[in-house]
Amino acid sequence: MNINAMETYLTDKLGPLPFCPGCGHDPLIKALDAALVKLQRPANKVVVVTDIGCIGLADRYFVTHGFHGLHGRSLTYACGLKLARPELTVVVLMGDGGCGIGGAHLLNVARRNIGVTLVVANNFNYGMTGGQHSVTTPMDGHTATTPGGNQEVAMDLCGVVGAAGAPWAYRGTIYDKDLPGRIAEAIEQPGFAVLDIWNLCTAYYVPRNKFNKKSLFDLIDRSGLETGLIVDKPRPELGESLRMTPTPKKATPSLETRYGNEVTRQTGIVIAGSAGEKVRSAATLFAQAAMMAGLNATQKDDYPITVMTGHSVTEVIVSPETIDYTGIDEPDILVVLSVDGLKKSRGQIARLPETCILFAEEGLELPETPARVVRLPLVQTARKISRLSMTTVALGAVLEEIGLFPAEALADAIERFQKPDIAKQNLKALAAGAALMGDQTEA
Repeated sequence: MNINAMETYLTDKLGPLPFCPGCGHDPLIKALDAALVKLQRPANKVVVVTDIGCIGLADRYFVTHGFHGLHGRSLTYACGLKLARPELTVVVLMGDGGCGIGGAHLLNVARRNIGVTLVVANNFNYGMTGGQHSVTTPMDGHTATTPGGNQEVAMDLCGVVGAAGAPWAYRGTIYDKDLPGRIAEAIEQPGFAVLDIWNLCTAYYVPRNKFNKKSLFDLIDRSGLETGLIVDKPRPELGESLRMTPTPKKATPSLETRYGNEVTRQTGIVIAGSAGEKVRSAATLFAQAAMMAGLNATQKDDYPITVMTGHSVTEVIVSPETIDYTGIDEPDILVVLSVDGLKKSRGQIARLPETCILFAEEGLELPETPARVVRLPLVQTARKISRLSMTTVALGAVLEEIGLFPAEALADAIERFQKPDIAKQNLKALAAGAALMGDQTEA
């Protein structure tokens, strides 16, 4: 006898389960509890993921982990949990409303066969929001939105997930004496398992349709749908398959600290240019160089849906400490390369603090700004090297002027992460940018 065996996975600290009198969700949750007791999974290795809806009230009554998400999206969170932590037992509680709203997610979990268990509390309507019809409302069913009787064909949830590739699906009711055992069986399946459990919504569907236990079984007979185990076609679970598939090994240069830095606080750099000017890739190299100089770094990009047209703006933060907030409210350094970049940052330029240094292509007409402005012939300089090197030219000037970390660190990143012919051009651009600041000093 295991003296440490779990006798229940439910807590009484919140009082009784919060459902309407006679609601079928109450016995369903207790059946899930009985299934977990049967399996004796460690509570800290079980996650109950819930959807919006009446059934979504249940997760906080379990002593396991809980996750409450957006309507129809609970399966997505569950899949993320299972793929990241395959040792977890992940059970999803969703209503028929959530199955309709999250239909694409339902199909794709079945297709991918991710090892979570979905328990559908199917009461044929949206019970939490007033009893509107759902994808499983029977033909002629009366709801708040079908007062004259539903004219849409009800969705066969087990048939749908089976057709999409789910290896295991069961249809039953809250009156099934073996329901706890069936739920336990579903949880033990290695892949995606679905239980479509029909029950009563005593607040809305029951009074509107004079529905009861007998009506529920009559509906099963009239619908022509089978009950019991509907799908039983085991196949490899996605996470396990991915872990068993060897990935090509590609040598990635390390980012160990090789250089010093002069950064004493979190510093935000914004680079505003045009698509096709290699703004993002140059910023990535800059962030990698910062990491090799012993700094933490983040990068956030902004660009339109078009290719090679429009703006390209990148925010890079470097810091000697952990970066908890990755937004840049007031940049310490702003680099404006082009008309597109100027259009995107014009409003920001006017609000820059006096402590900001603005590096800008000399041909741009800048608005008034409190920031210190450094105008440079970036376009002219880049043309002598490569039209794609202007961002690197500007970053060379930034490092020469401000000295966040050695330019050698950026040169190292360029050589490590770029193809030799491209790296050769960018190394010239880096040196040319530094030389521009020397020319400014002489002037």
